[in-house]
Amino acid sequence: MRSLFTLLLITLLWTSIRAQEAYLSLNVDDSQPTISKHIYGHFSEHLGRCVYDGFWVDENMDVQKKDRIRLDVVEALKKINIPNLRWPGGCFADEYHWRDGIGQRAERPNMVNTHWGMGVEDNSFGTHEFLELCDLLGTEPYIAANVGSGTVKEMNDWIEYVNYNGESTLAKLRAENGHPEPYNVAFWGIGNESWGCGGNMTVEYFADVYKRYATYAKSYPGAPIKRIASGANSADYHWTEVMMKEARRHMWGISVHYYTIPTGDWGAKGSATSFTEAEYFNTMKNCLFMDELLDKHIAIMDRYDPEKKVALAVDEWGIWTDAEPGTNSSFLYQQNSLRDALIAATQLNSFNNRADRIRMANLAQTVNVLQALILTDKEKMLLTPTYHVFDLYQVHQDAQLIPFSISTPDFVNGDKKLPAVNVSASLDQDGKVHITLVNIDPNKSITIKSAVNGIDWKKVSGKVLTSGKVTDINKFDQPEIVKPTVFNGAKKTKDGLSVELPARSVVMLELE
Repeated sequence: MRSLFTLLLITLLWTSIRAQEAYLSLNVDDSQPTISKHIYGHFSEHLGRCVYDGFWVDENMDVQKKDRIRLDVVEALKKINIPNLRWPGGCFADEYHWRDGIGQRAERPNMVNTHWGMGVEDNSFGTHEFLELCDLLGTEPYIAANVGSGTVKEMNDWIEYVNYNGESTLAKLRAENGHPEPYNVAFWGIGNESWGCGGNMTVEYFADVYKRYATYAKSYPGAPIKRIASGANSADYHWTEVMMKEARRHMWGISVHYYTIPTGDWGAKGSATSFTEAEYFNTMKNCLFMDELLDKHIAIMDRYDPEKKVALAVDEWGIWTDAEPGTNSSFLYQQNSLRDALIAATQLNSFNNRADRIRMANLAQTVNVLQALILTDKEKMLLTPTYHVFDLYQVHQDAQLIPFSISTPDFVNGDKKLPAVNVSASLDQDGKVHITLVNIDPNKSITIKSAVNGIDWKKVSGKVLTSGKVTDINKFDQPEIVKPTVFNGAKKTKDGLSVELPARSVVMLELE
């Protein structure tokens, strides 16, 4: 009886040990398609303290500035090579009238931001200021036009004002306002959340509205534009179906918006900093729903566009929690934990792995709002755990996607389970392979055995982002609690690559 019990115990122990191993096979020879750098885009809406008091600060604030653009924020974003920046919204885009934000600042009208807290804005940050910011960042602007409360002529005039290189009244006005040369902005959003804050339209109605606006969203010589249609709210597959059927020939891309809500309840979303392991599990489950959502939207697009000419733009994504206690709930200011970094890395892996269709994405938002990269408090600035994910993942920008297969153990909570490991990999122009691995299990490390086929590599190096708890955050008086460090848990073996992937971690490996 004892020997039988011992055998059973050994079997259970062996099964438990084996369960913490993952198997990954990479096929470098089959690398394709290109992971567009624009998957790593960002979003800055006139909301809370993102633009005003984030990018655009009081002229008397004691920080380095260009005009009123805060340069320590600019330099931090330049280091991670952000490829595009979406502006002015969001919901705000459909109440923004661009002419209010040009000319002498003292003469610009004040406006009430009815979507986000009823604050009064002085329009000191407008088209020229935004495009100056993009120039300082070395990034491409992505402008969202006003469809909800605007007109076709207003959008048409804005594009001419920004992009026309000739002798028109609007081009002359642009020159009088300080910029004789055209800006040549390529990305233009037509409508934002037209199913909701952008007009509460049905998709059947919006398809015709979109085609009308798209007709007058003109390309000028030397300034071809890429029209991005307002797309679905989360799992509204009917929206994508109708838009692809009726309007696909008039668009470069179509958007989809999906936010990870920890509780799944928009009324009580959950805390950014205080949550149980069960709540963490539910948050990661909601994060991983993105895979199903994307695959279903992409399947619809594939039926109407098998050549994949139309891009899917996930131009709002991220975790959305309750606002921090003591702050204006309409300003959507939330802290940023290691959990959020795991979400960001998981979502970016998901986008990378669908790079044949997803060619743009925009994290919401850049500074002081939702899943921000950067938080500021007067002169102080800190980089969030999510910022560090974008730093690690910039190696994938414009690299070739490497196909793979993976077998992963589960992250188990009670009687529920999720795949513990997710991954994406790419081959850059210098022949280096980069692998980004995420272990969402907060408690268990995982050994990954990997075969890397199609490349003769000599050494592996890496970085890891982790911390003691998934609730850990960076604070203004302790800004480096969660930051990347050198990773020594990967080695070359006779069978390939072996990785000891820590619990609750993001790891970026480089093979060369």
